[in-house]
Amino acid sequence: MSTAPERLALLPDEASARFLTTPVLQDREPLPVAAIDQACEALPHELRWSAEPIRELVDEAMKRFDGPRTEADAWLSTRLHSTLRITRGEAADNRMWNHLALRIAPDYVFWRHMGRATKTQPIPTVNRSRFSGAFYSHAFARLWWAAELFRDGYDYAPVVLACENQDVLNTVLRLEVILHRPTAQAMLKLLADGTLRTGRDVNALAQAVNTAGTTLFFEALAPDAEPDPDAYLAWIEALDSTLVPLDGMPDGPDDGRAPLGAVNTLVPIFKRLFAEAPVRGKEQKEAKDS
Repeated sequence: MSTAPERLALLPDEASARFLTTPVLQDREPLPVAAIDQACEALPHELRWSAEPIRELVDEAMKRFDGPRTEADAWLSTRLHSTLRITRGEAADNRMWNHLALRIAPDYVFWRHMGRATKTQPIPTVNRSRFSGAFYSHAFARLWWAAELFRDGYDYAPVVLACENQDVLNTVLRLEVILHRPTAQAMLKLLADGTLRTGRDVNALAQAVNTAGTTLFFEALAPDAEPDPDAYLAWIEALDSTLVPLDGMPDGPDDGRAPLGAVNTLVPIFKRLFAEAPVRGKEQKEAKDS
């Protein structure tokens, strides 16, 4: 692999699409790094755009997780968020994520997301969305957004719970309703207390909650408190005095937690929704157990 650049940059979607050829996605040809560098737009000279800390996290993740590689998600998500200190507006810019995946750490994308060989596709391939795609499928954006949407203020513990379940990452992360913090935390409480036991359970609840209401509907039932934007910006600016631990949980921005009363209001509602939701395979299991 070629040497990664010192800083993150912005790589447009159109350029990324040109570089992600089938041989590249199959890891049979290297990415054209010179062409990628030429297509990039530089970011300001700020410490938070340094590539080295991210590169160190990626190397550590690949070293630590020799078993199921999905286990790397929970570890990397919180640390990526605590290392890459950006606003939601900055995180919504696909160009930064494109550069991170194609130029800073493409080896991680191959390591984590290489598909399996099948009869119809005998050569394993990485889905191009893992390099350049929607926030819920991109190899790194999905982890950052999972940490941002499932953290409870400075507390990343709910993020770990979320990322340990691939159906939360693959399904729940797509739902607009989890922009409402009490909704996100209430759904995770059902996972924590054992109400949700399987990926099918998670998917059933996600569909039921999404069908039941909009963000505004849940906000009316269980009002959220406004996060503190000044605290978030102070957390970004404190990067130069903060080391993200490889062991032990890092701290997120202390911008306020989801109101516990609002979360507790939604938990029994979600339990009723889940009890009434069709879960694939549930009827067969109940019949077998009876």
